[in-house]
Amino acid sequence: MAQGLERNEAPIHSEGAALSVRWVQGFPNQSIHFVNNHTICYPSGNYVIFINIETKKKSVLQCINGIVGVMATNIPYEVVAFSDRKLKPFIYIYSFPALTRKTKLKGNVLLDYTLLSFSYCGTYLASYSSLPEFELTLWNWETSVILCRKSQPGMDVSQMSFNPMNWNQLCLSSSNAVSIWTIERSNQEHYFRMKSVKLPLEDGSFPNETDMLFPTSLHKDPIYGPVLPLSAIARLVGEEAETFRPKDDTYPLLHPTMHCWTPTSDLYVGCEEGHILMINAETLKVTVIQKREEITCPDNVAPLISPVSMVYQKDGLLTSGIDGIIYSFIIKDLKYQVKIILEVEEPVFSLLFSPSYKMLLIQTDTGSVYSYTFGEEPALDKILDACDGKFQAIDFVTPGNKYFLTLTNSGEVCIWSIEDCTCASKISLRTPSTTLACSPSSSSAVVGTVDGWVHFLDILEVESPQVIHKTFLSRSPIQILSYDQQGIYLLAGNAEGNVFVFNANPSSSFQILGFTEANKDILQISTSCCPEAEIVEVLVLSPLVETGRSRLEYFTLPKALLQVSEAFCDERGRLRDELIRKFLYEMEHMLSSAVLDFQHNRIYGFCSQVPYICSYIIPEKDHVGACILKPHQKVQSKQYGPGMLYMSSHGLWLLTVAKCGFLCIRDIYTLESFVRCRSHSHQGHGIQSVKISMDGQNILVNGTDDGTLVHLKWKQLGSNLANDILDYCQQLLSVISSTSRRENDYLTILRQSPEMGREAEQHPTESNNNLNLDSSQEELAITYERKEVPWIEKKSDEAIKNEVKLFSQKRKEIKRGLRELAKTITNMMEENAKMDSISKLDEQEFGLDLEELESLQEESEEEVAKMKKEVEMHNLAKSYLAELIKEECWDSMVVKGRALKCFHIPYVVENFPMKARTEEELQELKRVLQQKTIETECLKLRKELVEVQSALALTKKHHEEDEEDEDKIIKDTNLPNYLLGSLSTEFGVDTSLLTSQLELHSREEKINQIILLKDIIYRVKTVFNSEFDAAYKQKEIEIARIKERNVRIEEIISDLDLEETIWQPAFEECEQPERTLVVEDDEISIQKYLAPWQKAKTELVMPLEMDGLLQARASNARHRGLMDMMGGVLEVKKEDILRMVIPQPAFIAKPDALWTEEEKKRFKEYEKKVKELNEERDKYRKSLETELKKLQNSIQESTQNFDDHLKRLFERRVKAEMVVNQEELKINNLVFSLLLDEEISSRELFLNNYLMKKQEEKSQTAEAIQKAREDLDVFKEQHDNLAAEDKILEHNFKKELSEVSGHQVDILYRLFKRRPRIHKQKTQTEASSLSPFGERPGSGKLNRDNFAQLMKAMDELDSTSNMPEGMDPLVWEHFCAIRRAKVESEHKTQGQKKVASMMESKEVHKGIYQIEWEHKKMEMQMEDLSQKAWDIQMLFFSRDRQKYLNEPNYESLIAIQIGIMEQTINVIDKTHKKNVENCKKLLKKLGKYSNQKDRANYTLSCNLQEELLAVSERQDICNEIGSKLTCEKIAKEQYDNMMKQQKLTHLSKQQAEQISVFQAEVERLRMKTFPALVPM
Repeated sequence: MAQGLERNEAPIHSEGAALSVRWVQGFPNQSIHFVNNHTICYPSGNYVIFINIETKKKSVLQCINGIVGVMATNIPYEVVAFSDRKLKPFIYIYSFPALTRKTKLKGNVLLDYTLLSFSYCGTYLASYSSLPEFELTLWNWETSVILCRKSQPGMDVSQMSFNPMNWNQLCLSSSNAVSIWTIERSNQEHYFRMKSVKLPLEDGSFPNETDMLFPTSLHKDPIYGPVLPLSAIARLVGEEAETFRPKDDTYPLLHPTMHCWTPTSDLYVGCEEGHILMINAETLKVTVIQKREEITCPDNVAPLISPVSMVYQKDGLLTSGIDGIIYSFIIKDLKYQVKIILEVEEPVFSLLFSPSYKMLLIQTDTGSVYSYTFGEEPALDKILDACDGKFQAIDFVTPGNKYFLTLTNSGEVCIWSIEDCTCASKISLRTPSTTLACSPSSSSAVVGTVDGWVHFLDILEVESPQVIHKTFLSRSPIQILSYDQQGIYLLAGNAEGNVFVFNANPSSSFQILGFTEANKDILQISTSCCPEAEIVEVLVLSPLVETGRSRLEYFTLPKALLQVSEAFCDERGRLRDELIRKFLYEMEHMLSSAVLDFQHNRIYGFCSQVPYICSYIIPEKDHVGACILKPHQKVQSKQYGPGMLYMSSHGLWLLTVAKCGFLCIRDIYTLESFVRCRSHSHQGHGIQSVKISMDGQNILVNGTDDGTLVHLKWKQLGSNLANDILDYCQQLLSVISSTSRRENDYLTILRQSPEMGREAEQHPTESNNNLNLDSSQEELAITYERKEVPWIEKKSDEAIKNEVKLFSQKRKEIKRGLRELAKTITNMMEENAKMDSISKLDEQEFGLDLEELESLQEESEEEVAKMKKEVEMHNLAKSYLAELIKEECWDSMVVKGRALKCFHIPYVVENFPMKARTEEELQELKRVLQQKTIETECLKLRKELVEVQSALALTKKHHEEDEEDEDKIIKDTNLPNYLLGSLSTEFGVDTSLLTSQLELHSREEKINQIILLKDIIYRVKTVFNSEFDAAYKQKEIEIARIKERNVRIEEIISDLDLEETIWQPAFEECEQPERTLVVEDDEISIQKYLAPWQKAKTELVMPLEMDGLLQARASNARHRGLMDMMGGVLEVKKEDILRMVIPQPAFIAKPDALWTEEEKKRFKEYEKKVKELNEERDKYRKSLETELKKLQNSIQESTQNFDDHLKRLFERRVKAEMVVNQEELKINNLVFSLLLDEEISSRELFLNNYLMKKQEEKSQTAEAIQKAREDLDVFKEQHDNLAAEDKILEHNFKKELSEVSGHQVDILYRLFKRRPRIHKQKTQTEASSLSPFGERPGSGKLNRDNFAQLMKAMDELDSTSNMPEGMDPLVWEHFCAIRRAKVESEHKTQGQKKVASMMESKEVHKGIYQIEWEHKKMEMQMEDLSQKAWDIQMLFFSRDRQKYLNEPNYESLIAIQIGIMEQTINVIDKTHKKNVENCKKLLKKLGKYSNQKDRANYTLSCNLQEELLAVSERQDICNEIGSKLTCEKIAKEQYDNMMKQQKLTHLSKQQAEQISVFQAEVERLRMKTFPALVPM
């Protein structure tokens, strides 16, 4: 395989040894490209891979500076361009097939190039970069010169291509935009001109867009101001104003995916929504191509196909999608018909025609490449067969000189030839896999999977590998598989830290000998097994992340383990540490890799955090625990990032790889590298793994993320180094030859067995020629339905069963004892429950496992504490949010918002919530007030200075003006407020400082007016709030009075035993909103949480409080005596009359006939007392009822008065709100005026900037045109000179040959006119006939090739064989020189003619545009002239204008008329002054009279409003009564009221007399009961 490399950046290596790249295996993840008609190329990692389609041979070009970025090819010149991916990247251009660098392009890009594209003719290269420049650059790659560049910030481009028919046009497309770039050239100057394409909506329709920059103007501005564009409203004045569009004015557009050019310089664009657009590159007209309705699509064709890739063919397109089907779109008359060409059964990534258009290249998502040849069988040929995923692991098939294996992450195992990397066979395990290893002692391999399985493969026949065995080790992924050097043991490490030991021989069915435990996340397993040794040393590396250290576990496996494996393991399969001599070592720093030395008991480690490689000596003495190893030798690695160490087969070479991508081979003694090679780069995260063959001649290097596998070979190796490893290889092969022969024979027998046949059917072998790689979704969905049990769990279950069987009797005894113990403890707890509190034990005393109980309690406490913490944090967040809301809406208010309700009517009055004015607002208000005061004083002084008249007239006038001013003041103060433009004066607010709304012009005046209006609003709200506060206090007083009266009402109702409810008004939530912020105890529905110490305190305090209360009650003997004797009172109250009862005599129980006279007399006294008591009761009841009605009427009257007051306050609130709204309306008008002024100023500034920009562009265009004209003149002059020289050469031909005879001159003249013919190749004609683009415009290379062919043909004409007979050779040479000069001159003249014709064509196009613009201009002028003519026709022509046109001496006539009019004016002026004086006097009188009438009218209007209000109230009352009262009813009611009053007066007198009697009786009884105590 050929290889190209940059000569000035060769790899670093020591003298005597060097490595070179033999081949590279990788698959394309970018679009492939044709270099010529038979060769394709694509980037992979650090390399560009070239493949000959016919021979399938590969060649490689390496980029030493790192991974290859984007790539492009130029077919006519057979060059390839690619970029690297370093900081400030370069673009390299190499020739093919020499693979030599032609040039290196250096631009201003900081990070990366994203797109490269060559023009189809010429030496032009376009590049595009992403962040941060977003720059499009045009290069002349031959001269390494940047022709022009332009930046488009934020524009991310996904595809870029030149127009095949015109290199001056370039298309850039992304997922949301398509733009056409035109390259304009004048001599050596190049310029970009970009035009964006307006895409249709998602449904394929076109939006009706209006001009957002210059909207249509109206004939008359609306009342709210002129209509301005949204950019002016957004205050945009720069370039962003030209493209500004609000979010609500945007619509979802089509999303382009691919585009391609047509021979007519149109564009076909495929969209994600399934539409296909055709764009005219000149006019940018977009047409949506529709599907033919009369033709029905096949059943498997979707209505709309979203193309992923698209290429142009004759009469249509070829497209592909994610369904793996290639469609043909036949387009005619802007309609298309769909046909299916091919089904690939894989998602297609890209399509590409060969330069001859005979072949279609198909690239899939996986990286496979197919070629489809039209009209040949088979039509589809596989060029590149990609693996199903990236390479996960690699290994050589022993001895490593013919084949090697690769494993992908999807479980596909491939066998490759080392010679040319051709795939011999492949097999898919259909499960995610992790690692791979090949056995040194047999033709078998092992694969580890993610789900814990280990699959063993038979690779004896490389064309048909088979799965011969599989084992389910554990449920964790298998991370590492490693054979020892002789292939005796296989070690498998999983993620849980278990290391399993297998018998590596297939004849043992890969027996599992046991396992040992290590730390989790094993990094590497290293083995050492010398041919003469009887043990295999094993070293396991794992990290200790918590301590920042690394752990090494060292143990040995004796070869006798194969025969007595059961003696080395316990029942669970774990190898005994004492038998395998297991020791632990720790390093004080982190290692990423560690390997064992074969002979010197050393360990080599690669430090992960520092760039060092260290060696450690293993102690000879045994130890217990972990032994700390110190570095014995430390060498700087000169490799950055975590690395890995690998040992060669003979143990003298140490291979180191790291994230930097360099491979170093070091001497095991000095640790210094003698070979250093860069196969990968840090951009692809370096090297994942490296494998070296047993003889050391082949090295495979696998990249981490770049998907590239590199085979390195020795370009130079010292004889000593080569002999050492070759001798050891022969020795090792001789040691394992017998075992290898025996095991391979067993594999041969096993392959022929029928069981193996059935196993092979489950894993069929795949060939390279198969199109379907057994990776379809149906086969990938196959899963193992059987639930397998891992080997480690089986061993554990078997051990448990054996233990259960062995200790079954002991278990029964223990269970029996536990039951007896539980029964005993239960009895003890029952007895303890019956004991008293002093001798009772706590339940915790009966716990047998107190530690477990404490741990459970601690866990529950931790869980409770965690929940409490979460609840506290949740409550804290809510509290913080509530505090913010309270601070913003409540605490910041100086006047809290509250309402006030009436007692009886549904009226609600709210105050004005107000915030405190800030210091800035107060300072601003103070400034405005001072400014207004100064302006008022200045205006007053100016008036006094201007009005200077005579003293007497001035004095008289002042007196009159004073009287008028007083009258005006009276008039102004007594006029209705609604006539003054504001109602704020009704609230006592001064508005004298406000400026008239018609006199506000400047911005400062409007701002000052807004500040004053805000101050007026603040004062109005303050005045109303003070009135509201007074009403609020009044309601508080009324509620307190009602509460006092309700106490007496409650007593009366209790005495009268009435069932009436007492009306007790109270403030509601809206009246006292601060109650909302306080949570009362009755609002809490759940019980309060008490801590344990609070509960204990309550239990202790409650008995003490109860004892104190009982003692207090027991010591109050006086209270008990009073309650027993007199019901708790010392005297009988008047209220007790209603409850007083006269006891009946005891003889009432006897019959009346048995009563004595004394008893009858006593009974009469009893009846008299009862009658008197009843009369007293009636009198007292009536007095209580009267008092009750009086109290209720009082409450009703006071609350009704408050409601009336609140109604008036409500009207006041409405009026205040009117004032506030009025002033706010003024403020809004002023703010709108200010905003409109700002928008107009922004619009004006933008228009000025836009005008300056266009003027600058115009000047630049004028300069460019002038320069182009100058260049054109120069070209014309050169052309004329060449034409003149050509004519001179032809004219002087005979003069130059004057010495020659005339006959010979005629012969030479005919030869002078003769020109050689250049025949075009037939293949080019055939290619042009197949290509839809036909003959392309000529390029510089073609011109040079044509000139070279012309000169070659001239050399043939100049040969002596064509010399006429008898001609002097000197004359012939002179003639040939003249003819050659003539031919060269003609060639230059033709070139100049082409340039002149191109310039002339360009000028014609510009002239067409100029004429079209002038035509539009003339049409607009014609419309203006027509409008002016119509205006002239509609113009009014008066008599004065006619007279002016007809009178010859019009000026003298006008002068006479002016003189007469002046005299008349003087007379009228005198008369007018007299009339004015009389009118002033009359006006004064009328003014005074008018003021009086205005005052009277205002008074009457106020009275009228009150009367109207009273009338409306009375009407409402009458409507509620519902009946019309008559005079008779009124008189009767008055009479009834008078009679009731008289009766009540008489009754009150009687009751007063009774009250006096009762008072005397009470006094007598009191004296009788409590005798007077005379002091001794």
